[in-house]
This record gives sequence, C-alpha cells and structure tokens, in this order.
Amino acid sequence: MPVRWIASGTTYANSFVYGNVLVDAGVLPMAVRPYAETIETIVITHTHYDHIAHVAEIARICGDASVCVHEADVPGLTDDTRSLAMFFGARSPGIVPDIALRDGDHVGSLRVIHTPGHTPGGICLYDAEAKVLFSGDTVFCGGSFGRYDFPGGDRTALAASIGRLAALEVVGLYPGHGEPAPTGGGRHIAAAREALRFHG
Repeated sequence: MPVRWIASGTTYANSFVYGNVLVDAGVLPMAVRPYAETIETIVITHTHYDHIAHVAEIARICGDASVCVHEADVPGLTDDTRSLAMFFGARSPGIVPDIALRDGDHVGSLRVIHTPGHTPGGICLYDAEAKVLFSGDTVFCGGSFGRYDFPGGDRTALAASIGRLAALEVVGLYPGHGEPAPTGGGRHIAAAREALRFHG
C-alpha cells in the first residue's frame, strides 16, 4: 500500500494518507481534498496544535471521517494549554474524538503503539507486514527525536518509547516533521535512541 505524503512546510506537521486513513490533520484542508473520498478515519498521533489545527474541517470534507486519538491525549483537543495552541495564536479545535485509542488497538492494518514522552498520549502507527512506521513526533529522520520539555513531556518515558520502536523491523519511517525515509527507517530510530542517551 503506498504512503502519500502531504508536506506541511516548516510550521505545521506532515500528514500522510495510507489506504483510507489520514495520519494527523495540521495541513490545510485543501491539501487533503484530493483524497477526501478515500479517507474514512483520521488518526492523530498527539494533540499538539500543529497536528490538529484543521481536524474538524478535514473530517467534514472527508464525509465526517472518524477522529481517533489516544485516550491520554484527548484533553488536547479542547485544552489550549495541552495543545500549545497559544504558541500559534489559535484555539484548540474543541471537538470530542469518535474513538479513544489504547496501546495495541488497530486501525485497519496499523497497530497503535503508545509512545509517551513528547506528550502523555503520543502514539506511533505500525504496519508489520509492510514494515511501515508513522512516528509522529516521537522520532524523526536523521536521528532526532521529539522535545520533552513541553507540558506533559517526560525524558524517561520518551527513551522507553524509542526503545520500543527500536525493537521493530522498520523500513519506511514517516515522521511528523521533515522528510520521510522510505527505506532504512530502522537506522534512523537507532540513531535517535543513541542521541537521546547523550541529550540533556
């Protein structure tokens, strides 16, 4: 199954279309419109504003697609402090998700992996057969990782989360920011794990 990358520029997060699933919803709705008839589910990797800015409108243009977020990050959809919306001069979307996810849940072929550390309810999405990982802001290509100094961040939890990811067989790595790595994803995760050991 191909991964379609919807790049966001520097301020907002990437979105990805994978089958009938949209991963994250910070991009402008018009960028998602070409896929609107395909998308049935929107999965939010965590509820920082740059990943959720347009989730309500995108859900509408996708025929009221279901919105899913980990249960520990649900407050970020309504709480401007949890979502960091004030840094963007904005307000949280003010919606309730259709589905509150837990570790081990599945959305189609994607397994939900709870990866706290950047936020309490951060998740990654893994397709074991395709060896594809959507990593949100847990790890990025090039061996970097999400910040843990925002409200709800936790360095120890982030290290454990990246350790979980390092145990997976990952070929394609599709992060919340920056360019994805269609091959060699596991090397990027290993590099991020090593970099965090010496950070802070």
